[in-house]
Amino acid sequence: MSRKIEAAMAIALAILWISPLLFAFWAAFHNVSDAVNFRLAAPLTLDNFRTAWDGAPWLRYFLNTFLLVTLILIGQFTLCTLAGFAFAQVDFKGRDTVFVLVLLQLFILPEVLIVENYRVAASLGLIDTLMGIGAPYMASAFGIFLMRQTFKSVPKDLDEAARIEGCTTLGVLWRVYVPAARPTYLAYALVSISTHWNNFLWPLIVTNSDTTRPLTVGLSLFGAPENGVDISIISAATIMMIAPLLIGFLIFQRQFVQAFLTAGVK
Repeated sequence: MSRKIEAAMAIALAILWISPLLFAFWAAFHNVSDAVNFRLAAPLTLDNFRTAWDGAPWLRYFLNTFLLVTLILIGQFTLCTLAGFAFAQVDFKGRDTVFVLVLLQLFILPEVLIVENYRVAASLGLIDTLMGIGAPYMASAFGIFLMRQTFKSVPKDLDEAARIEGCTTLGVLWRVYVPAARPTYLAYALVSISTHWNNFLWPLIVTNSDTTRPLTVGLSLFGAPENGVDISIISAATIMMIAPLLIGFLIFQRQFVQAFLTAGVK
């Protein structure tokens, strides 16, 4: 009996959690009156998507977002791999102290550093650039911690065998540790892409033109009150924005779950 109650509560919680997305789908395919009044017999329409698509340079926003998340991911993979390997396998003075200092980043909200990040970006001439948006997120404490834990689990015998074969330190990293951490890379990539695809506040502050604005900022400007509020059109634009993530998850959901379980990400 208790299991049935737990299952019912889990289903109810899942429906409550997904209800905003379900309403967005409903509103996107109906006019405002039918969407708000939940007229089940109302006809479906694609006019909302046509109106939304014509209302903003979405292709540019999609390109900016794709380039942004790719740039951040490459930077994170490079920096987190090197730092994680150093903290896991390289002995140097003060290693544990430096690692603790890196982990302190996890306790600092990104919003706290916005003013300082903006000052640094302005001094480097990175305002209104994709590099200016992505640079503050490339040295990820979470990514460094994740790669350190993964590299520490690699058998030492593999490291020693590669060195006997003549591999340099970077060669050992590339040929032994990186292949062993593929599930972790996939799991971390999912977290990073979903996070920065939906990032809003920092891109809003550091961008000034459509040439660099990502989807989240473009959607906020598209749905601004001065442009007129139409819940159906805004919902259609929202569905267009999140569609790549939803499609990617539906296609690769099994790989996603396996990657998270293998990497131990919770």
